[in-house]
Amino acid sequence: MLESRGLATVAIAAVRAQAENTRPPRALWTSSQLGRPLGEPGDAAFQRRVLLAALGLLERTDGPVILEEFHDDPPAWTDHPAWVAPRVAMPGTMPDTPSAWADAFAAELRSLTPAWERVQARFGRTTTGLSFLPPTEWPSFVDHCLAGDLPLIDGHATTALGLRFLCDDIKAFYGEAGQAVGPAPSSRQVDTWFWRATIGGALLQALRRTGMESGNNALKTVSGRMFVPAPWVV
Repeated sequence: MLESRGLATVAIAAVRAQAENTRPPRALWTSSQLGRPLGEPGDAAFQRRVLLAALGLLERTDGPVILEEFHDDPPAWTDHPAWVAPRVAMPGTMPDTPSAWADAFAAELRSLTPAWERVQARFGRTTTGLSFLPPTEWPSFVDHCLAGDLPLIDGHATTALGLRFLCDDIKAFYGEAGQAVGPAPSSRQVDTWFWRATIGGALLQALRRTGMESGNNALKTVSGRMFVPAPWVV
């Protein structure tokens, strides 16, 4: 509709197959991580190059469909050899009861909270807060969820919605804590640490399994689709 009225449009796509299938009038495909179509946070020079490449497509009239690829990979996809992951004490065996999960999770959160707070002081912001629960209340909430209860969070109409945003908060918390000191790690480094070396990552796997076995259809749906990215499901 916009194009038919003389307004040129362009999309920045992170999934090439999706852009090829939906065929917008103009689209620039990037190889960035989902959710980061312009590349990594803080890399203003790379973000500017992506934006200029996308805006450049607005000048083209050889459509009706123009699909182009941004050929450069984001520099931060390259692992930084000097980055050291925050030290956490993974237990020898995984917790086997809801209360044990909650206790182990609470202990890990306490150990990482100083690093997380340093990041807030450093950047003046945090991306946590979607669940409306402070980190000190996360373990109790997941305890109830793992036990098969359907607790509610003020501000969210259903357990499924609250737990979905809590999982987002947990991932954001660990991602921020991982950048407290030293050089910025790549997305792959943070993800590998979180999903393979922390109680938090293992907990989200457990919440996914519990949710998918739930008789609550909404919880089953968000658990399967939202808690753990497909490459990290175990």
